[in-house]
Amino acid sequence: MDENFRVVDVSKLKMPHIPWRTAAGGLAALVALVMLLGSLYQVQPEEVGVILRFGKYIRTTEPGLHAKIPLAEEVLRVPVQRQLKQEFGFRTVEAGVRTEFATQERRFADEAVMLTGDLNVAVVEWIVQYRVDDPYEFLFKVRNLDDTFRAMNEAVMRETVGDRTVTEVVTVGRQEIETSVEIRLQALTEQYQMGITIDQVVLQDVNPPDPVKPSWDEVSQAQQQRDRLINEALAEYNSVIPRARGEALQTILQAEAYALDRVNRAQGEGTRFTAVEAAYRQAPDVTRRRMYLETMQRILPQVGRKVFVSEGATGVLPLLSLDSGSRAVTAALTDTTQLTGGGQ
Repeated sequence: MDENFRVVDVSKLKMPHIPWRTAAGGLAALVALVMLLGSLYQVQPEEVGVILRFGKYIRTTEPGLHAKIPLAEEVLRVPVQRQLKQEFGFRTVEAGVRTEFATQERRFADEAVMLTGDLNVAVVEWIVQYRVDDPYEFLFKVRNLDDTFRAMNEAVMRETVGDRTVTEVVTVGRQEIETSVEIRLQALTEQYQMGITIDQVVLQDVNPPDPVKPSWDEVSQAQQQRDRLINEALAEYNSVIPRARGEALQTILQAEAYALDRVNRAQGEGTRFTAVEAAYRQAPDVTRRRMYLETMQRILPQVGRKVFVSEGATGVLPLLSLDSGSRAVTAALTDTTQLTGGGQ
């Protein structure tokens, strides 16, 4: 045996003697410390504390540091300010800058596959965001609240999708489906007294099943091409037809304006002729002279060169030129007359 080791008889060792008063005091201090630590609890800012005394609801405490009866009272913390969510048809594996999802092929096909109103199948993935507005109802009114809430979501979504065609579900009816599910789900939670307020229902992804996706894409492309051709035809129609209608209306208005002008002119001329006739019958000579003068007033300005000859004149000498153009003619006629007279 190694000289560095030796055998010691444990029975001969004496334990240190601790007075029983000291031991009792230490035990009491330990119990007091445990009781003190068990009587204090902290409620976070986004939570409320629900106090149970021997399993019975007693009160609800606000965020902060509070005290309770040790061993008799229990604290259940409920996040009333935090937005909670339930995912259907997929699960978020890792949330961050890029969120990864567990796809339906792995575990969640039963939640997402639904029958539409036209007997087609659609894969619907959605998220429900909600808050706890009544902690007491949330904890004690419904047993297995999470499972019940998920079953309610699936029932409401399947009912809503079953009332619509697959085209509405996949394309234009998403917003209407979200609103309808939110309203129905809120009514059910109030009926079941779950203490939940629904904030939002969001359709994450809606697609046809994978085996029929190629055919669905071909149908969608054909529908888009059909809609494009319809829109082009409507655009051409809206470009040609209104212009033709405008031109037709313009022609009609021009014809009506021309007819109205002709009628008014005819009526005016008839009225004027009637007035002239009445004046003529009262003074024929004066009216005849006035009409003659008015006629000459309209005709004479259109004549370029005018020569006025007295009614009793017998030669060309008394001619009077009233414009510059006829002075040369008058002078030439005068010279001719003088030469003729000299020859005589």
